[in-house]
Parts: sequence; C-alpha cells; structure tokens
Amino acid sequence: MTYKATEVTIVTEKVIQEQIVAIIEAEGATGYTVIEGSGKGRHGLRTHARPSVAGDAFDIVKIEVILANRAAAERIAEQVADQLFTYYSGIVYLEEVEILRRSRFGE
Repeated sequence: MTYKATEVTIVTEKVIQEQIVAIIEAEGATGYTVIEGSGKGRHGLRTHARPSVAGDAFDIVKIEVILANRAAAERIAEQVADQLFTYYSGIVYLEEVEILRRSRFGE
C-alpha cells in the first residue's frame, strides 16, 4: 500500500546547506538527502572542475526531504525562500509523491 507525501527539493549553494538542514530538522523531518551537483543557471556555470579561492563553498547541492505532512513541507519551502534566497541563489519546489512505510516520513 502506498501513501501520499510531499517532497521538497532545494537546489542552492553549498555554503547554506547547514542552515537549510536546521530548518528541515526544526519542522520534524526524520531525514533528508544531500547530493552534490553542478549545472548552469541564471548565476552562471557551476562545475566541480573550476578552481576556486573559496574552496567548495560555492558549489551547489540538491537537498531532498519527504514529509507525510504537507503543511510542514510548505513551511520548509517558505522559510528557505524567505530567509535565504534573498542573499543566495537557489530554487525550491514541491512534488506530490507516493511512499511506502509512512512512519519513516513523520506525521
């Protein structure tokens, strides 16, 4: 049997990863996934091959979290956008997904 849940996906600069994780955990999420990435967008090309004086701080990451509670997912998305995307580049989107083992994704 499957259950409806909401996935929040955030693609942004690695330098704010810990702030985003704090928001996710404050909303009661039981886990999340972080994937290092590269790509091109409004702020230019981001690759792991480019030399940087700032190290990897400005690389990008994709953070995914799935929650059974839609309201909590929306709060995460809104807090990230409102608190962090004024100063850092990024996107956040929500998708409806179907999950097994609902108890693993909060209530």
